[in-house]
Amino acid sequence: MTTMSNYALRLQASVMEELKRVVAEEGTTMNQFINVAVAEKLAALRTAQYFKERAERADLQAFWAILDQAGTEAPRAGDELPEHVISNS
Repeated sequence: MTTMSNYALRLQASVMEELKRVVAEEGTTMNQFINVAVAEKLAALRTAQYFKERAERADLQAFWAILDQAGTEAPRAGDELPEHVISNS
């Protein structure tokens, strides 16, 4: 069985009213909704940290060496950069 803990959560009245509307629409409970929301936020923060750590270990010389090997062939149909990207370069 999973160990549970309690925490008294204080929400702004407007947030609480919106939460009540959403959980009713979704057919879930406030507890379940808040648990999922916290889990999603934690996952997003951990993912951002993971990519930050990976970027710090990047070998930029190897990256540029790989890019230097790129061919000179024109992009195939459908692989072109959108015009707005080219004009902003």
